[in-house]
Amino acid sequence: MPIRNRKHLVFGPAFAGILALCLSLQSGKAKAEEDAPAVDKSEAAARCATRLSITFLGTSPTASMLASPRPQEELVDVLLDDNVFIERFSRFVNSSFNVGAGERPEQDASYYMAKFVMTNDKPWSEMFVGRYDVDVVDGRVQVVPNPEGLGYFRSKPWLVRYAGNEPAGIKIVTAYRMLQNVVGLKLVATTNAPEADVSAKGRSAPACAGCHYDNWHALDKVASVLSKKVVDAEGNVAFEAYTGGPKTILDGVPIASDEDLVQALVGSENFADNACRLAFRFLYGRDENSCEGETFDRCLDELQAKKTMQSALAAIAKNPAFCQ
Repeated sequence: MPIRNRKHLVFGPAFAGILALCLSLQSGKAKAEEDAPAVDKSEAAARCATRLSITFLGTSPTASMLASPRPQEELVDVLLDDNVFIERFSRFVNSSFNVGAGERPEQDASYYMAKFVMTNDKPWSEMFVGRYDVDVVDGRVQVVPNPEGLGYFRSKPWLVRYAGNEPAGIKIVTAYRMLQNVVGLKLVATTNAPEADVSAKGRSAPACAGCHYDNWHALDKVASVLSKKVVDAEGNVAFEAYTGGPKTILDGVPIASDEDLVQALVGSENFADNACRLAFRFLYGRDENSCEGETFDRCLDELQAKKTMQSALAAIAKNPAFCQ
């Protein structure tokens, strides 16, 4: 699988132009700050507290927040422990990982797992490889320990939601969702004409083979090591476990199960890259830009050291630029 390491990328002329623009903007900003009248530090701190409160909690700051002389040092960690923030971030994750709300609450498994992981200060990787299950227990949706669990990827409501309708039961939709959730893969499905061949033979045609068979993320190859969807005469959905040997996918990785697949994805640098990008989107409402590479690298370093999503968010929110 291709690996991205921002600290060792080699850029060409196009990046040089972007870098020049960034430097120019930063120089102009510095000049403007020199020419601008001095801003009262307490006023700047109050503005920072306001931004932090609205970003993390969605509410105006309290009087004690406004009184903080160093909001980023004193407030960020407190806000990251707030149940209101955890609820907001869990909903944000769920909207990022799904095409929309599930028909039933238990189908929004990523929401419940994110809330569980954040509340218990667990490594972000537990979202995807933790020994848990998400299902209805005693009338309500819960995250429960399961020695056979794989984050929420083996939770049946989630599996049924993304089982897809491939004629032979191959779970291409599931494969894509796993790649999208863990490493941020983004593909745009084409609309087939009613008479289009959607079988494996049709998907191997030149127009489709790039996504289904040729690239590192080849969806058919990834789906081939997952369980197969089986529907009985009454319409009940079940899944038959894959029992074949290892297959070489993800650009040369031997994979023999859904667990092998997810472990390989979580072990890649693409996993951390996607986690920090998720943190950036929550805090800024957008991806990072080229001028923010240093902040992004700090996020990667903190995530690698401390493992939690809170550490990734804190690395960005505590950067002075966040309140400027």
